[in-house]
Amino acid sequence: GVTGKGVNIAIIDQHMVLDHPEFSGKVIKYMDFGTEAPVTEGSMHAPAVTSLLVGTSIGTAPDASIYFAATPSWKLDAQFYADALNWVIDENSKLPEANKIRVVSISAAPSGPRSPIRKNNDAWDGAYERAVEAGILVLDCTENHGITAPCYLDLDNPDDVSGCTPGLPGLSNTAMPNRIYIPTSRRTVAEEYSQGNPSYQYTGIGGLSWSIPYLAGVLAMGWQVNPELSNTQIIDLLFESAYTNGDGVKIINPPAFIELVKKSLD
Repeated sequence: GVTGKGVNIAIIDQHMVLDHPEFSGKVIKYMDFGTEAPVTEGSMHAPAVTSLLVGTSIGTAPDASIYFAATPSWKLDAQFYADALNWVIDENSKLPEANKIRVVSISAAPSGPRSPIRKNNDAWDGAYERAVEAGILVLDCTENHGITAPCYLDLDNPDDVSGCTPGLPGLSNTAMPNRIYIPTSRRTVAEEYSQGNPSYQYTGIGGLSWSIPYLAGVLAMGWQVNPELSNTQIIDLLFESAYTNGDGVKIINPPAFIELVKKSLD
């Protein structure tokens, strides 16, 4: 019964159409910031991340609601991301306290030393600080703010968190003890390139992009159980509930997380 119901989340990603059965009717508002794509045209990335967050059969929080801002990642300009995040902040300011946007899922790195986006990074940093001041948690792939890392489940026993392997299948991995590891590979996600033609894709190796919406959905479940938790408190519970392997790597453990959130109500 914990599905993210009643929790508002924002996604900043590429363009998409809204009729895929995984998330049809779950996007409250959709705004395009410079993709110049026809409204009937989708992309690979956007329906994938949206389905991993609120997908009816794929998402971690299928009953959460979405504010979606489409941005042209291929232009490698952080101004588009900044404009999108500022829109989210402005929309949030109009909402009553009980319906605020709790978290923004951004599967990109609009700033940072290794970011491929090299234009107007200051604009993004300014929008990020404005979001923090507004009480909105921003989850992204930047080195300075990102808290996620990839892992992959044992397909023979996917519910066993201790069997989750850090890194990407077939590739070497450097342990990052200050991050939370999230299943990103061997995942099925929504796909729709043209309106009215929804489908799915299976990604054997999924990058950091898939970790952000998964985490945003898990946090939405936590806020459904205890909406009074602050951003700092809920992240602390996330790390406290994680499974820690022999290398000190913390792997997300949603059932244990929800149990800690329930205890926070006492």
